[in-house]
Amino acid sequence: MSAVSADNPKFWKTKHECPALEIILLKRTYVLPWVQFLYAEGDADEVHIAFATHDVLVKGAGLDALLADLALHRIAQLHEPTRSDQFENGGASCIREISVSKIEERD
Repeated sequence: MSAVSADNPKFWKTKHECPALEIILLKRTYVLPWVQFLYAEGDADEVHIAFATHDVLVKGAGLDALLADLALHRIAQLHEPTRSDQFENGGASCIREISVSKIEERD
């Protein structure tokens, strides 16, 4: 695996072929299969990733590179940073916050 940010490889990792996206939060881990991926949208500061069953919101800096890798389904892992890591940027791409919400069925 190779890290997108050379300064801080903890936040997201890419790989050429991965069947699912593993989202590692501080208190919970999600594994969402790429076959359920619907779309991603955003900008350098915020990216929304939609799956059939869950919505993922990623906030940070320099997330344009994350969007490009999402388009190719190359993201293997997203890591929520610890509180101290949230402030380490140094001009590189970084994730400050990740939230995952389950999509409720509508009648």
